[in-house]
Amino acid sequence: MALKIIDYGSPEYKQMVQLRYNILRKPLGLEFESKDLEKEHNDILLGCFDDGKLEGCCLLTQTGPKEVRLRQMAVISGLQGKGIGKALIQFAENIARDRGFEMICMHARKSAMGFYEKLGYEKIGDEFIEVTIPHYKMEKRL
Repeated sequence: MALKIIDYGSPEYKQMVQLRYNILRKPLGLEFESKDLEKEHNDILLGCFDDGKLEGCCLLTQTGPKEVRLRQMAVISGLQGKGIGKALIQFAENIARDRGFEMICMHARKSAMGFYEKLGYEKIGDEFIEVTIPHYKMEKRL
């Protein structure tokens, strides 16, 4: 398992967009809009690879001087529960901490809350709907 930062627009980035589409968007009948993907050139793009194949990914978007938002967390369906997500989260936290951030927040799908709670994230506020499904805001101080 190799964890690394992905360059925007690279072949690895194209793999990342496809994985996120397959796991996060396609099941909801949603597409990516080009304007949303264009904004990602400023984000920290992270991936987990095995033999050059992307198995999981996420990205960090700066939301304040000391805060980033974890977004678009996705792991290949057959590999969920094998530690890839946990490794990606720990990698993301380390990158964020190394870059001077003190807080990570996210809009977590209700179905994934248990996963994030095990990693020290706390639910903030009430349930809300985003991309047609229930979410909660969660955060963790680094």
